Amino acid sequence: MDFKSLNLTKSLWNALDDLGYKEATLIQERTIPAIMSGKDIVGIAQTGTGKTFAYLLPILRQWSFAKHRFPQVLILVPTRELVAQVVEAVEQLTRYMTIQCIGVYGGVNINTQAVQIINGVDFIVATPGRLMDLALNGSLSLKYINRLVIDEMDEMLNLGFRTQLLNVLDMLPEKRQNLLFSATLIPEVEDMIHTFFNAPLRIEAAPSGSPLTNIEQIWYRVPNYNTKRNFLVHLIDTEKDWKKVLIFTGSKKMADELFEQLVEIFGDVVGVIHSNKAQNNRFSTVNKFHEGKIKYLIATDIVARGLDISQVTHVVNMDVPEVPENFIHRIGRTGRADQKGQALAMVADYELEKVSKIEGLMGFSVQIQALPEGVAVTDILTPDEMPASKMKNVLVKTPLVEERGPAFHEKKEKNLKTNNKVRFADKMKAKYGKPKTRGQKPKGKK
Repeated sequence: MDFKSLNLTKSLWNALDDLGYKEATLIQERTIPAIMSGKDIVGIAQTGTGKTFAYLLPILRQWSFAKHRFPQVLILVPTRELVAQVVEAVEQLTRYMTIQCIGVYGGVNINTQAVQIINGVDFIVATPGRLMDLALNGSLSLKYINRLVIDEMDEMLNLGFRTQLLNVLDMLPEKRQNLLFSATLIPEVEDMIHTFFNAPLRIEAAPSGSPLTNIEQIWYRVPNYNTKRNFLVHLIDTEKDWKKVLIFTGSKKMADELFEQLVEIFGDVVGVIHSNKAQNNRFSTVNKFHEGKIKYLIATDIVARGLDISQVTHVVNMDVPEVPENFIHRIGRTGRADQKGQALAMVADYELEKVSKIEGLMGFSVQIQALPEGVAVTDILTPDEMPASKMKNVLVKTPLVEERGPAFHEKKEKNLKTNNKVRFADKMKAKYGKPKTRGQKPKGKK
């Protein structure tokens, strides 16, 4: 459907034209009219299908100016990167409107954010933790919020934001519209929807968990991590159409180790990003990846939700994630905006059980291929891959304990001390043979 067919304003149409967007995606086509009806909405769509514009466009269409300086729209997201990207999306759509939008997240000076809020704000995009900090110290008032958007709620719960999220929901006015968008819905999210939403309308643009049709999946059987690394080096050397590649690892430690190994071979075209990196470093790395200065970006699962990078040609999974939904979010970084993409996964024998869960979520099986020729296969295992050592339980005979006496001995008789107090009168009698007094007057004399 063309955006001109939707009930938007001229300022929004002009902004979309400037961005080069002509037709709405399926999730946008279905949710924009529903949101403008005022109902609570639960939108389920895969990553890369335009969920952000799906909730921003109808909210901006119905936006009305208020005289107070407090925010009317609250958008909660799980990561700092997603905060920055939603703020950027609001700025792109409001270039012909006068709307003040700020983003708040942890890791930066809270006083600077408080000053921005005090100066007046219409839209606030936040992570739950920093939002609670600002609300509790009196910098932010939530009493005028009339629209709440929760983006990637299941990831917020995975990151441990449950308590903060519940506290935020309790602080908001009861009369509000609730909008939730996610690629997957876990049971805990369903429970929170049932508790806090008012008869929400559920809109699915695609079955939850099914991969995008424009993503080609290729899976390889690789015996261990060191062989996976050799295979990755082989692919970087031989694949000429790898222009912008995201490489996912299962841990921050593994991401750092892989980065150190690849940067020695390929230099500055390799970057790494995860939650332990400083905020400036994370934004700088993402910008370099956007600009093409970094060609291969190593990341962890948390970034799968927070990155909105266009034209990612390939996604490489160095491992199979524990949570099947995370695999969907990983491969959803490519094949966006009707472009073709390719997702490659390296599967070891000990990961086959996870594969079956992912296939069950996707609804079909993937053929796992053998390694191509030219890849150096090694038997060297990492400490995590080493089989658990089974130590023999040898019963050691306990030595007999000799009975010993007390750790002291009685003193000799001559050294014994007695505490016998001798009266002065007795001492004098023993010395002089008669009682001795100290100058007392005889009795009867005056």
